[in-house]
Amino acid sequence: MSIMIDRVMAATPDLAEFLLAHHADMAGTAPVESQHALPLTGLLVPGVRLFAARDGDVLVATGALAAMTDDDDHEELKSMRTDPTRRGRGLGSLMVEALLADARDRGVRRVSLETGSAAFFRPAHALYARAGFRECAPFGAYTADPHSTFMTIELEEVGPPAPRTR
Repeated sequence: MSIMIDRVMAATPDLAEFLLAHHADMAGTAPVESQHALPLTGLLVPGVRLFAARDGDVLVATGALAAMTDDDDHEELKSMRTDPTRRGRGLGSLMVEALLADARDRGVRRVSLETGSAAFFRPAHALYARAGFRECAPFGAYTADPHSTFMTIELEEVGPPAPRTR
């Protein structure tokens, strides 16, 4: 497995399909008003940095960082997804490491995320906790929601930089 993580600047058919599957995966996990995943069009706007991991030509994972409108030193992790057939192989960890390295390289001091609280999201909670995220209060425009789990990491607490993305 030779994984390359690159910044995405434009939509491709496989990326659109991958992210539609991301939304479909989460469809029954919470009411619509408690689902905060961005559509592809929302990931290709100024202030959002979308990344894709590929194994050769095959898209295997995505992740993004979105600027917080009220804090230049704080970004939100968005659209984390690993191809379900490749879960458990460390791709999520590679993507989180790459995203945190990208944020750190740009001087971001804090990265937060919102994810579901249902059992479906337990592996994600564990992934984020292993990366150093801890549960926190709602941030930005979020409000308390029993269907959401909020987590954050202060980047100065993170160890050495992760492998570079290109």
